[in-house]
Amino acid sequence: MRNTFLAVCFFVPLIFSGQLRLPSILSDGMVLQQNDSVSLWGWAGPGDKVYVSNSWDNHADSTIVTHGATWKVKIKTPVAGGPYSITIRSDKTIKLNDILIGEVWVCSGQSNMEMSYNWGIKSMSNDVSKAYNNKIRFFQVAKATSLYPQDDLTGKWVVCDSNTLKSFSAAGYYFGKELNAKLDLPVGLINTSWGGTPAEVWTPRESIEQSGALKNAAAKLESYAWWPLEPGVTYNAMVAPIINFDMAGAIWYQGEGNTSNNATYGQLFTTMIDSWRNAWKKEFPFYYVQIAPFKYGNNNIGALIQEQQAKTMTHSKTGMVVTTDIIDTITDIHPKNKKEVGRRLANWALAETYHIPGIVYKSPLFKNATHQKDKMILSFDNTENGLIAKGKAIIGFFISAANENWYPAEAKIEKGTIIIWSKNVKAPVYLRYGFGNTVIGNVFSSEGLPLVPFRTDNFEVDQSPVK
Repeated sequence: MRNTFLAVCFFVPLIFSGQLRLPSILSDGMVLQQNDSVSLWGWAGPGDKVYVSNSWDNHADSTIVTHGATWKVKIKTPVAGGPYSITIRSDKTIKLNDILIGEVWVCSGQSNMEMSYNWGIKSMSNDVSKAYNNKIRFFQVAKATSLYPQDDLTGKWVVCDSNTLKSFSAAGYYFGKELNAKLDLPVGLINTSWGGTPAEVWTPRESIEQSGALKNAAAKLESYAWWPLEPGVTYNAMVAPIINFDMAGAIWYQGEGNTSNNATYGQLFTTMIDSWRNAWKKEFPFYYVQIAPFKYGNNNIGALIQEQQAKTMTHSKTGMVVTTDIIDTITDIHPKNKKEVGRRLANWALAETYHIPGIVYKSPLFKNATHQKDKMILSFDNTENGLIAKGKAIIGFFISAANENWYPAEAKIEKGTIIIWSKNVKAPVYLRYGFGNTVIGNVFSSEGLPLVPFRTDNFEVDQSPVK
């Protein structure tokens, strides 16, 4: 009898002790998506009742904790503003303070998204010293992997200031800063990125395993000690825990990690985008950065990723920023001008998501070519105000006859079109612009956005090691 009594006394406190808790993403200082029905969730004793109230309209909601000890409620948010508070009560009370209502964006990718002032971006010094802005909040997700989807992660909401900015995504910050300035409302930025990672790790494993092509391509990835490569492992640990957190959209900066298996990158990329949208149950906008020119160890592998990224623009609610003009050197895979990257990403969001008129945000895009004897006449989209060349002569074009012998082309801009030719090609059939790891053209829209690199052929491209 004595042993039985002790056992009962031992287990009773575990059953009835305080168990209400929240995931890390729900905390003081967070930003919630405005004009939305947002989720609040967590854990508590099975069968307990959880009450949720807020300070913006004093509305109260409640729910019963499941037998799995989880709970979730939806609450309606007002227009942008704050600070507000939220009180959650069950066997104990948790009060969340300093909550802002505004626009929430997820920032993800590999090193060019992760890159911060602390990586040596000296041009950010002045902005860092003046960084304090209580209406911009950061949530930095700690690096982690898991073979299975997790329900929580490590991170905390902080106010943007000269200290917190130093270690936060530079591209993400400048994106958020532009939104905050142009929309005049709070912005919450969730940075979940990891340098070197291929897109496979950010895609649910089951989505990759459903495709033989993607599964085979994933198996060809080269292993390194500094980042994971198993499909889904960062998605499980660094994305899955926040899919209940409502947001406006995502920005993405990645691609270098997939140069070794570039042939399937377009399929992989759209699969990843769709898997995220399915998880959030929302076709949110997804704006991304095309990788910059870089001197890779193998020919054309960067150009082939750029090509796949450009093709992804046909996917719904996507947009691509071109960066061929804002690199420091072709020997640095991390261009430091993240301010312009962030601004260009923000312009996509301002124009497409927030419908602000008058913003030029789309790079010129090849439309078609017509043949006129020994010349080709090229037409483009997104050139309402014409094209310009930065330099005395137009560079970056190559031309070929049907025999696949490529020659640099001469070119001139004429009434919104570009005419190209070469004395070595009497009957031109194919053309390329900016196609190659380090080939950089100098054609822009009149507003200064670079022409998207492209090619009209589908020849097999040399990917052998650079000699």
